[in-house]
Amino acid sequence: MKKILFRKLLSDYLSFFFITIICTSIVIWVFQAVNYLDIMIEDGRDYLVYLNFTLLNFPKILSKVFSFSLFFSLFYVTIKSELNNELIIYWNFGVHKIEVVNFILKVSFILMIIQIILTAFVVPKSQDLARSFLRSSSINFFDNFIKPKKFNDTIKGVTIYSDKKDQNGDLINLYLKREIKPNEFQITYAKKGNFKQIGNSPILVLNEGATITIKNDDVTNISFSKSDFSLANIDTNTTTYKKTQEISSQKLIICIKNFYQLEKKMFEKKVKDIENCSYENIQNIIKEFYKRFLIPFYIPLLTLVPLLLITTSKENLNYNKLRVATFSLGLIIIIFSETTISFISKISIYDIGIMIIPLILISILYLFFFRQFNTSINN
Repeated sequence: MKKILFRKLLSDYLSFFFITIICTSIVIWVFQAVNYLDIMIEDGRDYLVYLNFTLLNFPKILSKVFSFSLFFSLFYVTIKSELNNELIIYWNFGVHKIEVVNFILKVSFILMIIQIILTAFVVPKSQDLARSFLRSSSINFFDNFIKPKKFNDTIKGVTIYSDKKDQNGDLINLYLKREIKPNEFQITYAKKGNFKQIGNSPILVLNEGATITIKNDDVTNISFSKSDFSLANIDTNTTTYKKTQEISSQKLIICIKNFYQLEKKMFEKKVKDIENCSYENIQNIIKEFYKRFLIPFYIPLLTLVPLLLITTSKENLNYNKLRVATFSLGLIIIIFSETTISFISKISIYDIGIMIIPLILISILYLFFFRQFNTSINN
């Protein structure tokens, strides 16, 4: 009978958790998708790129709401079970409260492993795929890129302005400003310009104009009847280079391992093929490692907190206060787990202390339950 009751309890918790995490993720994804749409349009990307990019960001959203969804699900289902007198059935059939705690704790370790798999492997891979897809996609200059009588700085280091478009789609009275170096830039004027695609390389063809190059105090003026402005290797204001959170966990560990084992010159030589792995960025690398592998250890703690509600019954005058205190405690733990990332530096004794906080809190809370419920059994 106990197995059936525990199966029912697990089903209630997990079904509501699944509904909560999916619904919350979809709502956040929709809001993010709207923001991404504006960025993609400004950047000249087509809608297929937009769709793929937003879908590949969904695992990241799942990982972000995982902890809160789990805590809220357990909190809600526990209160619902108490108010509907379902928990009394468990106690009447000989299920001890410490057995419920042990059962939920075991399930929480499985959920913790799922969270680690999500944050350490699935999310970095999906983020890397999204960035690679964005990097390899072409920019739709013709339909979305240049708007008449508007300065466009979508291309990094290049500002483009055009008076109007004629019936053939040619840009009339075209101005370009291109930054070459901090103290060097070019200003180009052309009476007419149009985009052409040669293979996979977009080219801006300029007709009847001049280019002024300014380098420090030197000014050079060159006139032309026709000039090609290559856009093959351009980068846009949408970030297309790999970020730290997109590095695979394997490379992340290799980077940290070499940082502590090698001197600076040897380290930089050994990890030169790992993007963002450098002495200057090592703190962010360690923070990313902490976020992927250690923050999930708060999952068991967040599953134990709602079980504070079973320490008393709904008839107790302080039950409503306990509900508020339990929910507040869960939110504090979630916020605390995220803010501890900012305190991580380069693995000192202080950092190790931060890393073992969830294990200490889990032990304290479990000991509280053990003493509370074992005393009740003995009495």
